[in-house]
Amino acid sequence: MFKNRVIIGVVITGIAIILSGCGEYEKLLKSSDYQKKFDSALTLYEEGEYVKAGTLFDQVSNIFRGTTKADTVKYYQAKSYYGQRDYMMAGHYFSELSVTYPNSNYVEESDFMTAYCFYKQSPRAELDQDNTFRTITALQMFMVKYPSSDKLNECQEIIVEMSDKLVEKSFISARLYYDLGYYKSAILALRNSLIEYPDTGYREELMFLILKSSYLLADKSIPSKQRERFQAALDEYYSFVGEFPESSHSREAKRIFETSNKFLASQNNES
Repeated sequence: MFKNRVIIGVVITGIAIILSGCGEYEKLLKSSDYQKKFDSALTLYEEGEYVKAGTLFDQVSNIFRGTTKADTVKYYQAKSYYGQRDYMMAGHYFSELSVTYPNSNYVEESDFMTAYCFYKQSPRAELDQDNTFRTITALQMFMVKYPSSDKLNECQEIIVEMSDKLVEKSFISARLYYDLGYYKSAILALRNSLIEYPDTGYREELMFLILKSSYLLADKSIPSKQRERFQAALDEYYSFVGEFPESSHSREAKRIFETSNKFLASQNNES
């Protein structure tokens, strides 16, 4: 019984402390003591209370505009949103700091974090890649602007990662036409992907899909277009085996070659 009373007492005390803290914070939100709000926001940020800190920095942002603390407020406002994993708002405020306070001591970090927030918003390769492009552009601009920055290696690593994602996106988009059975469109998209990213790690797969799409397009074509399209499939076969003679797709490629060749031979015999 005594043990239960102790536990209940501890719980009640804890709740009272929490409610007291909440009450103090609520009073602070309604206060017009902006210096206290600023100081409290910094303390809350250091304690990892990013939501509370961000709310207070939001409140004092316009108040300190034009003062010597303006860029500091903007910096921690951005950092608070970053701590909340709200990368869109964090990136917005980092960018705003760089534009509004170009002489601030926080500018270099803010320029990097603007790019990094785009990076954090870059989705998986199947989805729209606007933020991936923005990441690469912002990091390239950062590297030009700060050639001596200690972030250069990290910038390079992220740019490579984002470039690989764009290559994967290009491959996925091109392959989609093949998967849907739109072979003519697939051939065009697959070739465009090779032109855009000639050194892609998907090169073998892309070239094989061009070969297979060419064959399937010919096979499903009306008779008047089959001769030309089977010949195109043969041309793609020679290109593929010339570059990838030991491909895992060699057996299927050989079957496509033999079937296409047989069709053309029969056409020649009928001529």
